[in-house]
Amino acid sequence: MKRDLHWFWPRAESNLYQEPKKLVAHGLARSQKRFRGKRPSTVYKITSSGRRALAEWVRQPGNPAPALEFEAIVRVLSAQCADAEDLRRLLESVRDRMQEFVDFGERQGAEIAAGQGPFPDRTHIIALVHGFMDLYVDAVHRWALWALAEVEQWANTSPDDDKLSRARALLMTPVAVVGATAGRGPRPAVAAGRPRSAGVAHAPGSDELAFHNPPTQ
Repeated sequence: MKRDLHWFWPRAESNLYQEPKKLVAHGLARSQKRFRGKRPSTVYKITSSGRRALAEWVRQPGNPAPALEFEAIVRVLSAQCADAEDLRRLLESVRDRMQEFVDFGERQGAEIAAGQGPFPDRTHIIALVHGFMDLYVDAVHRWALWALAEVEQWANTSPDDDKLSRARALLMTPVAVVGATAGRGPRPAVAAGRPRSAGVAHAPGSDELAFHNPPTQ
């Protein structure tokens, strides 16, 4: 379970292990008792009826939108009640945890590519899901790096002109630009000088993302 469903369909494993028994009861799977030494285990295999039912389920549109549950984000949203150092420690914990996920994903990907995974005949399908997890973990990791860079110089979590100016510029930046640049370079600096459209600029040959102040009304 921890190789696949655990990452994107988190449920109590005790509950998940009850589901195959229900499939057997409905004729969608069959079970076989095996032993590893003296330790018993049950292996479930899908039946022809189960394959037809599964294929029909896959064809349904279902809900294409993911459901996000991320406690650290709730804590960040409440960070104005805490110190800047508390916020930095929270972001560092996210950064470090995501790095662990990155390392795990790379190890697991290498195992699957080498045919060492449990379902080598499904490698091409597993790779699609693995790619999603790669992009997801990378996005959260880069968000933590970007957020840490943003709050690096904060003396507190109270609003001030600089924080609000940078926040407004970010909110007016296209999603694709934020995703392509955040967490990939040095701390972005708010550009000074003549008024211009809110947005971003890239220094030639650099990954630095510079947020510009919104134009003066």
